Amino acid sequence: MPPLLRAREGHIETWTLNVPEQRNPITGAGLVATLVAAVDDVNRDHDVRCVILTGAGKGFSSGGNIKDIQEGRGYFGAAPYPSADGYRKGIQQVPRALYRCEVPIVAAVNGAAIGAGCDLTLMCDLRIASTKAVFAESFVKLGLIPGDGGAWLLPRVIGNARAAEMTLTGEAIDAETALAWGLVSQVVEPDELMDAAKALASRIAVNPPLAIRMAKRLLREGQQQSLDSVLELSAALQAIAHNTNDHKEAVTATAEKRAPRFTAE
Repeated sequence: MPPLLRAREGHIETWTLNVPEQRNPITGAGLVATLVAAVDDVNRDHDVRCVILTGAGKGFSSGGNIKDIQEGRGYFGAAPYPSADGYRKGIQQVPRALYRCEVPIVAAVNGAAIGAGCDLTLMCDLRIASTKAVFAESFVKLGLIPGDGGAWLLPRVIGNARAAEMTLTGEAIDAETALAWGLVSQVVEPDELMDAAKALASRIAVNPPLAIRMAKRLLREGQQQSLDSVLELSAALQAIAHNTNDHKEAVTATAEKRAPRFTAE
C-alpha cells in the first residue's frame, strides 16, 4: 500500500498517512518524497483550494520510526555529518514542502501526534482534534531535539512559555489542553472528526482560489517579515487580486445575491 493515500472531493483533497501498523511514522524516504510530490501537484492545480491531512488507524503520527532509531538504520546511526545531511535531505523536506504549499492545510488529528508527528500538525495551517488525540513534543525523552523545525513552529502556535514547557518536559497534553492553549481550534468526538474537517475545508474552498492562495502567503510572510514588508507585499498582491476575473465575479455575485462561480482566473 502507498504510504500516503490521496482522494479528491470537489475542490478539497484529503491526504491520509497510511502506515497504521507503525502509527504512521513520517521519517521514511518514501513518505517524504510522496508528501513533497503531493504539494507540488496541488501548487500546480488551481482547482484544489484546501487539503485535509489525517492518519490511518488509531494514531495520527508517531513521528520517527522507533525501530529505525533503535537499530541505527539510515541517518539515525550515521556519523555526525552524514546524519545531519540525512536530516536535511529527509524529514526536513517535509516542513519546507508544507510551508510552501499554496493552499491551506487542515490537520484532522485522529489520535496520538508524537514528536515529529506533533510537529507535522504544526506545519498545517489549522488543526482539529479528536477527543482521543494527544500531542507531545517528546524528543527530549529520547535524548534528542526537534530535528524537523519544531523549535520554530511550536512557539508561533502556542507562544514561548508553553512551547518551552512542551519541549523541555517532553510530556504529552490531551486534546482539551491543546484547545485551551490554542494548538487546535476544535475538539470533536472521533466519529465526527472528518465531517468537522470537511466542513472547515468547505468554508475555505467556497472562496476564490487565487485569493485563498495569496491570503495564505500573506499569513506566512507575516510570521517573519516586518510590517512595512508585509504592507508592500499586500499592495502588490492586492493589485493582482483586483485584476482577477474571480474578484469581478465575487463582486457581481454579491450585488446580484447569487452564488459565485469561480474559475481561478
